[in-house]
Amino acid sequence: MSRLNNKVALITGAARGIGAAIARAFIEQDAIVVLTDIDDDVGQAQTHALGDRALYFHLDVRREEHWARVTAEIESRFGRLDVLVNNAGITGFENGLCAHDPEHASLSDWRAVHETNLDGCFLGCRAAIRAMRPQAKGSIINISSRSGLVGIPGAAAYASSKAAIRNHTKSVALYCAEQGLAIRCNSIHPAAILTPMWEPLLGSGVEREARMREFVKDCPLQRFGAPDEVAALAVLLASDEATYITGSEMNIDGGMLAGASQKPSPPRES
Repeated sequence: MSRLNNKVALITGAARGIGAAIARAFIEQDAIVVLTDIDDDVGQAQTHALGDRALYFHLDVRREEHWARVTAEIESRFGRLDVLVNNAGITGFENGLCAHDPEHASLSDWRAVHETNLDGCFLGCRAAIRAMRPQAKGSIINISSRSGLVGIPGAAAYASSKAAIRNHTKSVALYCAEQGLAIRCNSIHPAAILTPMWEPLLGSGVEREARMREFVKDCPLQRFGAPDEVAALAVLLASDEATYITGSEMNIDGGMLAGASQKPSPPRES
């Protein structure tokens, strides 16, 4: 049975990674999907591969006028917006490794991460509430991170921005409820999901596999997660199966936040 039949969904940062996986999953569940990104060539290619229920718009999540233009176009074409996935985000390492610790990070680098991750989420939530208000219902899904729940000394701006997304999600959920709107807002907190964001850290040499094992050594499931696994959770939150879930944070991290995984030692020979 289709779980998102004819729901109109807008996904930011949909050109690759988790955003692209969510777009595919929504299409499989018969949604109408608007993919957006700033990488137009890759975004349009993704959209073309998804068929005639998908379309693409250029959207820089940092810019108010882009949100106004895209949501107006969606309302003009489809008459409504049912789902928003605020997925677009950056780590600050896209152009190479640089200082992002609390002592050495530059103010400009700090602000750049927050402008995309947090300001983009704020603008998206604001635009979605306004677009969903006429039908008084909808689902907003904000992609946060495990990094929004724990400290990350080497990526302080990223962790800060994702923590703020977690909190803003709850504010949006409460606001919509106070307004008498059935507009739900929830956050997803992935960890160690194998997306292009990891590539600068993993590299492509002969030591790649060793680096991958090192990064997941503290994960109870001992592996990276897949974008499709995050997308499955997004489908649930977008669907009418989740109409009593709002203001919630959902971890998808292979058990990392559950605590330490103790493996029994092999028995000694007597």
